[in-house]
Amino acid sequence: MVKKMWQRLMTAFFIILASPWIAFAAEGVSTGVKPWWFWPLILFFFCLGLGVIAVLAGVGGGVLYVPLVSGFFPFHIDFVRGAGLMVALAGALAAGPGLLRRNLASLRLTLPIALIASACSIAGAFLGLYLSGLNPGYVQTALGITIMGIAILLLCSKNTERPVVTKQDAIGLALGLQGAYVEEGTGEIVEWKTHRTLTGLLLFIVIGVLAGMFGLGAGWANVPVLNLVMGVPLKISVATSKFLLSITDTSAAWIYLNKGCVIPLMAIPSIIGLMLGSFIGVKVLAITKPKVIRYIVIGVLFFAGFKAIDKGMGWNIIG
Repeated sequence: MVKKMWQRLMTAFFIILASPWIAFAAEGVSTGVKPWWFWPLILFFFCLGLGVIAVLAGVGGGVLYVPLVSGFFPFHIDFVRGAGLMVALAGALAAGPGLLRRNLASLRLTLPIALIASACSIAGAFLGLYLSGLNPGYVQTALGITIMGIAILLLCSKNTERPVVTKQDAIGLALGLQGAYVEEGTGEIVEWKTHRTLTGLLLFIVIGVLAGMFGLGAGWANVPVLNLVMGVPLKISVATSKFLLSITDTSAAWIYLNKGCVIPLMAIPSIIGLMLGSFIGVKVLAITKPKVIRYIVIGVLFFAGFKAIDKGMGWNIIG
């Protein structure tokens, strides 16, 4: 009874939200001038689906949000990057408690990585704003190239469900980077530990700079480094990556917020949509395999990267 009532309330909620957009389409307005609520409404529904995909793929919402919104929506790249970091941050905050309760996200693994990536994301944010001041096309083109590289990285990386770590290195042992979780499908207790810890921590320096520079969040690289380099099981890598964003993205987000690059009319509908999608994604993550979603994300990233390069080249020609 309660479940049916909840479903009816959610249905009514979405109908109310969608009704202005439906009315606008029915009127057949051909002037090209959109009412103030048009783009916020589009952003809400876009981010609702984005939140689900982001949790399942272990990426921050910003890695899909920034290239797609900057390519297809009429917003300046600085405002999109600022909103992108807020979106990734909100999605991580929404998903984090559920991932911790299920013992999928490792707090001990998160802390040393967060310390490194947060400091580097601040430097990246200042660098991105400086380059955008010279010519927005530089950042747009570099964003497209980076997105293409991310797609290739995800395509070439062969994530393994449970990497074999025969011996933990000294740094991982000293930091206590190990743990266990229960596989819900079988009830099996899976123990894990890290190796090549120093290499992984050094890679997070680069990840932090790129995340702050482009406002992408860092989930696109967190999972491959945790899984392939450090030997963390795929489910733990995906969950820890999502929780990690709640710390690392905060640092860069404050820089964009302080510079006036966060517009509430963009950020609020995007954040609400992504948080609702993230709640759904956390429930689905426990019973699905992230690899199923990976190829969808790769295809979207290739398309978004091409669009960002095309728009950036247009800026460079105008400049």
